[in-house]
Amino acid sequence: MQEGQPIQWFPGHMAKTRREMEKNIRQVDAVAEVLDARIPASSQNPDLGRMVDGKPRVILLNKSDLADSAMTGDWIAFFRGRGLGAIDVNCRTGAGLNRFLPLAKSILADKLALWKKRGMMGRKIRILVAGIPNVGKSSLINRLSKNSRASVADRPGVTRSSQWFPVGKEMEILDTPGILWPKFEDPVVGEHLAFTGAVKDDVMDLETLACRLLEVLRGDYGTLLERRYKLEGDLPSLSGYELLEQIGRKRGMLLRGGEIDTERAATMLLDEFRAGKIGRITLEKAGGVK
Repeated sequence: MQEGQPIQWFPGHMAKTRREMEKNIRQVDAVAEVLDARIPASSQNPDLGRMVDGKPRVILLNKSDLADSAMTGDWIAFFRGRGLGAIDVNCRTGAGLNRFLPLAKSILADKLALWKKRGMMGRKIRILVAGIPNVGKSSLINRLSKNSRASVADRPGVTRSSQWFPVGKEMEILDTPGILWPKFEDPVVGEHLAFTGAVKDDVMDLETLACRLLEVLRGDYGTLLERRYKLEGDLPSLSGYELLEQIGRKRGMLLRGGEIDTERAATMLLDEFRAGKIGRITLEKAGGVK
């Protein structure tokens, strides 16, 4: 993946998934969009805003345990300032999800009051859960519905069809396949999605991707890199490849003859970034992409 080149993503099922989502949105009371707290702008599908057709929306900033907490707070304020419900959560552990039902009730207060007036008190709130691949929708479903029927895996594209799940006595949620839009016009958006694993690793060069990640992190998060990998020298003056070589050498990733195994180092770096082992990192400032 070269800098400045938008990633192309054209799986054949995406158009069908989009049509199915448009149909499902008409059946629900609200839409909950799960975003990656590390890249809230890049993980927000711009098509969804057009598809919701004025339905109330809730934003769930997932993987908040991996993100910079101060910047997550800025993002929550940003979304709330635009009239959207927003909370930070960890769908894997369930942290923060106790606020989901109260938040849904608050944004649907007018509709719930109307139901009460019409004697429809037993009617369940129906919410569609949307989000790009690998953002944590299935983990959210399993936590809320207290079962493990929704497919979960640490790779994009696991959920293949829409499924309804009960949440207690008051709510039903609809899980949907992750939608990744066909073309990323902004190359930075494509990079951020690739860094976090929203795009399948086998469609890109991991060494190039790791070098770009290092070039991004060496600015605001250079101290975390130095601490994790015992890096030496002036990080801003070093190229991503030089940093990757240094990491490989420090970790003893050597091939026969002493050559550094940069491919192995790249895989390790991306795995550690995605697992939060480098530190709590957010790549985008509230309201946009860095």
